[in-house]
Amino acid sequence: MLTSEHLPSIHRGFSGADITEICQRACKYAIRENIEKDIERERRRSENPEAMEEDVEDEVSEIKAAHFEESMKYARRSVSDADIRLLKLAGAGAGATGSDPFAASAGGADEDDLYS
Repeated sequence: MLTSEHLPSIHRGFSGADITEICQRACKYAIRENIEKDIERERRRSENPEAMEEDVEDEVSEIKAAHFEESMKYARRSVSDADIRLLKLAGAGAGATGSDPFAASAGGADEDDLYS
């Protein structure tokens, strides 16, 4: 089972979009595995229908660590270490004022708030 303790080793250097791609690929591997099992089950059923009368209800598939491991084989980072350093430097310079440049919107933000 993949837990939150595994995440630091998985996501180091990857952007949010990169991690999303890794998760989506792992999900697709799990789906592919499930489809292959279904095809095999149907093949066995067609070869010997009497033996399959006590067919067990289909189990719920899970995305397992093996699916993530396979996904990580093809994972690629979209942001280089050099870009990360530049972004950190730019963030440190902008953060000197102690304010987030994206935190405040242009005038009337409270009145235009979508959820108010």
